Amino acid sequence: MAFMKNYLILILGFFLAYNYYSANEEFRPGMLKGKKVIVTGASKGIGKEMAYHLAKMGAHVMLTARSEGALRKIVSDCLEYGAASAHYIAGTMENMAFAEEFVAKAGKIMGGIDMLILNHIISSTVEPFAGDIRFVRKSIEINYISYVVLSVAALPMLKQSNGSIVVVSSMADTAMKAASGVFNVEAASKEDCALEIIKGGALRQEEVYYSKSAWTSLLLRNPGRHIMEFLSLGYYNLDKFIIN
Repeated sequence: MAFMKNYLILILGFFLAYNYYSANEEFRPGMLKGKKVIVTGASKGIGKEMAYHLAKMGAHVMLTARSEGALRKIVSDCLEYGAASAHYIAGTMENMAFAEEFVAKAGKIMGGIDMLILNHIISSTVEPFAGDIRFVRKSIEINYISYVVLSVAALPMLKQSNGSIVVVSSMADTAMKAASGVFNVEAASKEDCALEIIKGGALRQEEVYYSKSAWTSLLLRNPGRHIMEFLSLGYYNLDKFIIN
């Protein structure tokens, strides 16, 4: 029992040290210069702000959302902000054929993909289920299946560039609006939140928790989960999961 206790303490210390040093890795805007980045749900909110940040860092940006008018304006702004290039393709992620074709066109226009930022959702209210199966199906298609389709389509190009996929919480933008005026703390701005998401993607962080309070990140980081993942991975032959 004493040996097991010491073993767990050693593992816990390892993961705490890993989280500390990885969280403090320095981000440099130059990391995104010339990178080819896709942002979905880019017509407003956090998606739009991520596009602006990426443009100011000198990245190539490819944007998509349903609103062509909004995308056209944002692309124009991105070019003024210094984007290496800026393009958009309007469409709905309810259409899986569009999602797959969008990635192919984006890769062809930009000459590859370095980062895929999945930020689109269909919003819904939290209320008892009223029997609307069509809405449930639509929500699953947009909020889940389209993410898989986009990721699978982009994976060959991301492998070539050693790129990354960033998935933004479906509640990120909504949570900031809901917090405003309710809690006696200043709500995080979408501009700052967008920047933290980009930093996390550039540094290849597993998760990003953004708050003005250091306690939020500390409490949300769960060393117990990391320990269980570390121990459970020993039972799997990971080579079987890798398709060369």
